[in-house]
Amino acid sequence: MSKKPSKTAPRATSRAGQRKSPGSAAKRPAPPSERETSERIARALESIASQLSAASPKSSAADSLGHADAFVWHPDGRLAPVPRVSRVDIGLLKGIDRMRDILIENTERFADGLPANNALLWGARGMGKSSLVKAAHASINANRKPAERLKLIEIHREDIESLPALMDLVRSSPFHFIVFCDDLSFDGNDASYKSLKAVLEGGIEGRPENVILYATSNRRHLLAREMIENERSTAINPGEAVEEKVSLSDRFGLWLGFHRCSQDEYLAMVRGYCGHFGIKLADEELEREALEWSTTRGSRSGRVAWQFTQELAGRLGVKLSGK
Repeated sequence: MSKKPSKTAPRATSRAGQRKSPGSAAKRPAPPSERETSERIARALESIASQLSAASPKSSAADSLGHADAFVWHPDGRLAPVPRVSRVDIGLLKGIDRMRDILIENTERFADGLPANNALLWGARGMGKSSLVKAAHASINANRKPAERLKLIEIHREDIESLPALMDLVRSSPFHFIVFCDDLSFDGNDASYKSLKAVLEGGIEGRPENVILYATSNRRHLLAREMIENERSTAINPGEAVEEKVSLSDRFGLWLGFHRCSQDEYLAMVRGYCGHFGIKLADEELEREALEWSTTRGSRSGRVAWQFTQELAGRLGVKLSGK
């Protein structure tokens, strides 16, 4: 007796085929479209371009060193040239003759390729610490050829952690550099002083031979007194904790102290400014007004003398050109 052919077989085969088709479609993804490929290539090219762009400031900064005598360092690797430095003529800095002579001698030795010390200018506010650094730089460059001129690079206090990057940038340059940080001090748990400490002496590479560091501060040890006391009271070994932080200022070989000026020195500053800028006023009246001005300010300093000179020049209609 012959068997009847099954009517369900074709259906089963059809269903099996239907079940297989999604699986086989998953195993064989559709090739990416031409548009997707183009977008991928574009993204890759943009990534390469951004990496090359990030690397370029270093070389461009190094190439521009011959175009100016002063720069401001930016932690992204840029050295921004300063066409005209805000400075006071060195002959107008009164009452700091000894510090002036020491710093100029140290700077001149460095410019001539001889051994010289990093310098910390500390002491009273407004007594010409930063003005002396800028004036000494200009004085040394006055009679030098372009290839022998010193470069002044200012680094801001908050960018101290990027100091090693700056050292790498200028290490192989033929120029000599004064790296200058104005109003340098550290507070609280700020650990960025370690970058400065390593560059001054403690790192493996150390300070490049063509770089010297000048810093100004109102504090002799660069640290607030309460910060030192806090370290002493909370450390396991108080002596070692304080020593680590205080030793930072010891790494400056040259300490120049600036103290409050006397009344005679203050008046000499005022007379020096007035003579330089052609401000004419009877000496007795000039002295009386200058002393009254310092009394209202509660202090005598080079900064106060300059502020009085600006007031007097404005009142008498004299322009302070050449500063």
